[in-house]
Amino acid sequence: MKIGLIGGTGIYDPEIFKEEERRQVKTPYGISDVSIGEFKGREVFFIARHGKGHAIPPHRVKYRANIYALKSLGVERIISTNSVGAINENLHPKDVVIPDDFIDFTKRRDLTFFDNETVHIDVFDPYCPEIRDALTKAADLTVKKVFKSAVYACTEGPRFETRAEIRMMRTLGCDIVGMVGIPEVVLAREQEICYASVCMVTNYACGILEEKLTVSEVMEIVKENQGNIKKIVTKAIEMVKEERDCECKNALKGARV
Repeated sequence: MKIGLIGGTGIYDPEIFKEEERRQVKTPYGISDVSIGEFKGREVFFIARHGKGHAIPPHRVKYRANIYALKSLGVERIISTNSVGAINENLHPKDVVIPDDFIDFTKRRDLTFFDNETVHIDVFDPYCPEIRDALTKAADLTVKKVFKSAVYACTEGPRFETRAEIRMMRTLGCDIVGMVGIPEVVLAREQEICYASVCMVTNYACGILEEKLTVSEVMEIVKENQGNIKKIVTKAIEMVKEERDCECKNALKGARV
């Protein structure tokens, strides 16, 4: 089994490989830097979404290159990690969330591989239920509180959201907000790859509290909680089924016009 792991803020090295190969994978969408190793008998392909030193901002991430590279290497499942802000007032910093739906507020990203043909991908369940199940079980074994359903709002970034934007998102039913979940999940579906995400709440979204949000506060929470996220991911890698029984592998069936 080949599993892709996309690390978000604070997860720049999974630190699980005894022996590691670093490869630059050339794609039609740019070069993707991939670390390859074995963990618990499974081949894992790791990409640091923001690059070394967090040099790549959310709106400049090479989403298509990363997903294409993993597909070309034979990856059929992807686990991603994301740092998010809490819109739902029941959520608090350090909480773990496994989203099951999203709303896209991005503005100028390359959202599809199908620029020259008409393909309508179904996203009734955008996050693979099998990967979500593995992440949920792994999280239950790692932390005390896990939110097993949430709507992820994705914004363009790199700025934080305004109070009015967060009020709108809350009205629309969004629970968490981040800047990188889209188009990653959609691109994975277009490549018929199973994809799900484990999110770490790093802050309250703008206006939930009166205080202004600072980057240093976010990074402090990331540092405190990244150990738990890594434990969840590694446990989930072990729990993922050997054979896929979900519909992700058939995403293109009947999708072309």
